Amino acid sequence: MQSVRHEPVIDWLLEENQPAVRYFTLVDLVERGKDDSEVRQTYSNISRKGWAFDVLSMQKRKGHWQSARSLYLPKYTSTNWMSLILSDLGLGREERGVRKAADLFFNQWLAVPSMRNIFNDEVCVVGNTARMLTRFGYVDDFRVRKLFDRLVEDQKEDGGWHCFESSSGSLDCWEALAAFSALPTSRQTRKIRNSIERGAEFYLERRLCNDGGGSYAPWFRFHYPNHYYYDILVGLDVITRLGYGYDRRLKWALDMMVKKRRRNGIWLLDKVHPDLGPGAEYRLRRKAKSFSLEKAGRPSKWITLTALRVLNRVEKAS
Repeated sequence: MQSVRHEPVIDWLLEENQPAVRYFTLVDLVERGKDDSEVRQTYSNISRKGWAFDVLSMQKRKGHWQSARSLYLPKYTSTNWMSLILSDLGLGREERGVRKAADLFFNQWLAVPSMRNIFNDEVCVVGNTARMLTRFGYVDDFRVRKLFDRLVEDQKEDGGWHCFESSSGSLDCWEALAAFSALPTSRQTRKIRNSIERGAEFYLERRLCNDGGGSYAPWFRFHYPNHYYYDILVGLDVITRLGYGYDRRLKWALDMMVKKRRRNGIWLLDKVHPDLGPGAEYRLRRKAKSFSLEKAGRPSKWITLTALRVLNRVEKAS
C-alpha cells in the first residue's frame, strides 16, 4: 500500500479553508507533532474560520443552539448535535463556546437529581455524551467517569450494546465503543479494557456489516454528521482507533471502503442523515431537520480525511 502521507490528495486536505481538516491531516497523516509551530497555528484557527466557526456563530449567548429548553431537540440542530460536531472538529474547553455548552450538559443532564438524568437514558445518548465531554477535556470529572461505568454495565453478554430493550447487541449501537476510543490509554481501567476487547470482537466477528439480518443499504453509504447512525466507515474508524487495524476480519469492510474512492483519490459524502432505508428497526417520532457541513453527492474533505486515517492506522498496524 502506498504511504498515505505521500498521496496527492493530502494537498487538498491541507488547504487552509478548513483548519480542522488541515490540523488532523498534519497530525494524523503527515505525522507532525502537536508542538510543531504550524500545527499549533492551524489548531488556533479552527474556531476562527471554517466549519467550527460557522457552528459557533450560531450559538446563543447562554451557550445553547436552537432551544433553550432542550439540549436534544430539535434534531439535528440543537445543542447536543452541534456539540458533538465541535468535539469531532477538535475543539476543547479552552474555547469559550465549548465551556458554555459543556456547562449546560453538566447542569442539565449530569446533575443529580435532574429532570432529565442521562444516567438513566439510552446507551447511544450516554456514549455520545461521554465521547463529547472527554474530547472537550473533561475526562477527569467524576460525572464523566460515571458515564463510562454505565457503558460497561450495559454491555450485553455477546459483547455488543443496544439502545432498546434486547438481550443481544446491535452494530447500530456503536457509541459505547466510540466513547472508549476517545479515552487515553492511561484512563482505561481494567474493566474498560475488558469491555473494549469484548466489544471489538463483537464487531470483528460480524465483519462490521453482518448483524444477522439482510443487507441494510444505509450502512454502505458514508455520512457526516453521524449523530447516532451507523455505517461501515463509522465502524472502521472506531475499530482502528481502538488499535485493531491489524485484524484480518476488517478486509471486507476495507475493500468496500477503497472501492468507493474516486480516481482522484477522494471520497464523496453519500448522504446526509436521517438516511433510513427498508429494514430500519425504528421510525423518527418527529420530523428531523438535516444538518451538514458539506453537500451530499459531492467530494468530502471530512469523509476523505476519515478514510485516510483508517488506512493509515491499518498500514501502521500491519
